[in-house]
Amino acid sequence: MAAAADTTTYDENSEYVDPDWTVVLPRKSRKCQSKVSRTEKEVKEQSFAPPDLEINQERESKLMQKIESSLKKLESSKFFDLFLSQIEDPEVFNCFSRVLGSEPNMNMVVYGIGSIESFEAPRLQLCLVILMKRKFEWVGNIEVFDPVLSGTETRVLESFGCSVISVNEEGRRQALKPTLFFMPHCEALLYHNLLEVNWNVDMLRNMALFGNSFESYEHHNSVVKDYIASPYTKRILASRSFAKEFRVKTGPDDHNRAFYESSWLFFNPNDEHEVPII
Repeated sequence: MAAAADTTTYDENSEYVDPDWTVVLPRKSRKCQSKVSRTEKEVKEQSFAPPDLEINQERESKLMQKIESSLKKLESSKFFDLFLSQIEDPEVFNCFSRVLGSEPNMNMVVYGIGSIESFEAPRLQLCLVILMKRKFEWVGNIEVFDPVLSGTETRVLESFGCSVISVNEEGRRQALKPTLFFMPHCEALLYHNLLEVNWNVDMLRNMALFGNSFESYEHHNSVVKDYIASPYTKRILASRSFAKEFRVKTGPDDHNRAFYESSWLFFNPNDEHEVPII
């Protein structure tokens, strides 16, 4: 995911503490390394090309097999049963209904999926997106972006009905209509950018977010001695006053790394006075 330069060292199976305290999470891949000083116009005009443009049919076939295997594994898991039950719970489902309003569906924007070819956690996260599309008719088009996606991965994503975003938006997609943002294990900067560009009543109400627990950000900020808060967490913390959060239960099976510390978040400020100036 687009982020400020990160000097933390880790591997895909390690746990770490992000410099912006993105809670203790498994790191999926290197995310977009970008300067935060660029203007929004420059960001919008920044074209993107996969780092690996080669189309390899053998790699493509193997990746398709891996994803099909992960789909079966995830769909038959206890985690997925808990996941569906939570969405269908009246309190959570009412939040989705409020975001939808009179619209028949909400499109999904997936940021920071990581390399679905190299690591299982990103594949499981992608499979959750695909299964949501299959299970719920209100899930609309799916758009995906990560700078590490190769040409082969792009073709496979498209074969599963996803479209790959051609511009690095750095998380700055405006929710002009109901939109589900799928952003597990992204850096605080990406959540900051998403909130900043949608920092008004109407667009905040148009958002459903699957991502890191904002409650954990707040808890970390309150209990860590001598902690100096990152400027990228200010909107995260400010949104807590009008956000409703539902922790995602991971269950007893082996999907904890893919969905660890994830939550559903819905934003419902009463009026502009409840959205502070930052």
